[in-house]
Amino acid sequence: MAETTLSETSVAQVMAELADLEDPKTREVNEKHGDDHGVHLGKLRALAKRLKTQQELACQLWQTDDTAARLLAILICRPKAFERDELDVMVREAHTPKVHDWLVNYVVKKNPHSEGLRLTWFADPDPVVASAGWALTTERVAKKPEGLDLPGLLDVIEAEMKDAPDRLQWAMNHCLAQIGIEHAEHRARAIDIGQRLGVLRDYPTSPGCTSPFAPIWISEMVRRQHDR
Repeated sequence: MAETTLSETSVAQVMAELADLEDPKTREVNEKHGDDHGVHLGKLRALAKRLKTQQELACQLWQTDDTAARLLAILICRPKAFERDELDVMVREAHTPKVHDWLVNYVVKKNPHSEGLRLTWFADPDPVVASAGWALTTERVAKKPEGLDLPGLLDVIEAEMKDAPDRLQWAMNHCLAQIGIEHAEHRARAIDIGQRLGVLRDYPTSPGCTSPFAPIWISEMVRRQHDR
């Protein structure tokens, strides 16, 4: 019982500290991107660095369903400690874009069950869950493409990306670009698909940043590789 009380106190203390870090202007900016928290990510990372890795605390922070707490939980957890079913539930609970993105990139990709989850999520009827499967597939396209059916992936992208919901469309577009960047034999087709579908063609891009429009993205990254 004493251990539970200590753990609950720790969660309460962390939640109080997160509340102190809340900034209305930061929340306003985040909410434009669908993220309902007002803690500057730099301050969140500083808090995580001070807390260090604490798996039990991370799990309890996740259960609060608070976005800032869940982001902090991702930063202080042990990615390899989660069971497959735990991660499946967590991805389905990750309602905001930043929590979903961090969970996939900082936790699932480092977990030994990532490949099994990739296969499960890839064709999930929930487009947000499916986007996680596509993100893991993009990781394999770049780092471990052996065994992947790249022409088949391009077939799916060509048929489905144009009308996919935003987050799934973004993930499919990333995969399209990665195939074009990393695999010269599929580059022309990847660029052609991007041109014909026009997905993210008019996406606003800050000066100095690369457009997410796949033909531009592919061409720019290949140019950089050649310039090294």
